[in-house]
Amino acid sequence: MLDAEFKSEERFSKLSIAYENSEEKERVISHVEKIIAKHSITPEVYTTGVSNGKEVLVIEYQDDIARESGAIFEEIIADLGIKKFL
Repeated sequence: MLDAEFKSEERFSKLSIAYENSEEKERVISHVEKIIAKHSITPEVYTTGVSNGKEVLVIEYQDDIARESGAIFEEIIADLGIKKFL
């Protein structure tokens, strides 16, 4: 099951997606890469480990003056079928 968390401040936004296994990881990464490639702004993307063997893919946009990242994050969330996030 995928978990997502969104944070935003002035000109900064971040979407974190947690997954439990390699199948979910491959699915998340492929969907995120496909969607990011369609847009002109480029985020910083990295993976980090959390408790209970889960990992988190983090997508961060810095200096997003036009707030383009919101639409990109909405597209990622919809594409992955995430219904609830923090």
